Amino acid sequence: MYSLAVTRTGGAEVQGKFLRLERAESLRLLTTVQVGRLIFTVNALPAVRLMNFAMIGGLIVLRTAADTTVARKVDNVIVAFEADELDAVTSSGWSVVVIGRATRVIDPEVIARYQDVALIPWAPGERDQFLTITTEVIDGRRVSRPAGSGSPDRLSEYVDRDPQWSCG
Repeated sequence: MYSLAVTRTGGAEVQGKFLRLERAESLRLLTTVQVGRLIFTVNALPAVRLMNFAMIGGLIVLRTAADTTVARKVDNVIVAFEADELDAVTSSGWSVVVIGRATRVIDPEVIARYQDVALIPWAPGERDQFLTITTEVIDGRRVSRPAGSGSPDRLSEYVDRDPQWSCG
């Protein structure tokens, strides 16, 4: 389905197409990227952390340090996890949001298996804690701009041409 937007001159233009992805396609896309956003709460306030991850056996697997907020706050709680791949030039890409239960891994055999996975933490220091997130609810979407629709307007173009958009 294409969405319409009203232009500054009052005309309508096709902006792009949103397509809801099936569960299997969403899970497949998650295997193609290495970084996502973990969304959880700290003292009833939203928190978001960039995390590198791997998909293993239908679970999202994260690696962190024992003294991190993530390790302390997300054991046995419902969290969201979002990963995407977007191209600003073509106004296209995909996004997958997963909602599931995060659990700290305590089984030594499972920890040993996860240590063998190519899940190299980007952050410095020892990262010896593993967390998994179930994939209870998955909402995947693909967005694309129709072929030949031109480049999207940019706010800076309006600021340069129209004083109503200026801040001064």
